[in-house]
Amino acid sequence: MRALGPAMLRNRHKNAPRPAWKVAEAFRQWLRGRPCACAGKHDECGGPIRSAHVDYAGDKGVSTKVSDKFCIPLSDNCHRLQHNKGWPWFDLHILGGVSRGLMLSQEYWAAWPGRVKWENENG
Repeated sequence: MRALGPAMLRNRHKNAPRPAWKVAEAFRQWLRGRPCACAGKHDECGGPIRSAHVDYAGDKGVSTKVSDKFCIPLSDNCHRLQHNKGWPWFDLHILGGVSRGLMLSQEYWAAWPGRVKWENENG
């Protein structure tokens, strides 16, 4: 008697790729070279830097992330803390204010040296 039917052995359906106007991999790479946005704000900050998407930024869809331009640099430990506690708690208790993650993402995007070229190419 077989425990797994044919449907269980097939490859999982892959989602469609993200639209080009949401993808800014060069920006995310640039962010990974910045210090953690939480540096010095709590004792557990540490680990490799990740580009963390600020999910409440507005253009998130079903099963899709927000645009890469709504990212901030977070250490691995801070990124984990943000996922465990959620953005409202993280903004208020770690970043220091309501919607602070969104404000920081806009500041990082504006400071990125490749922004103008990316916006000209992607709208």
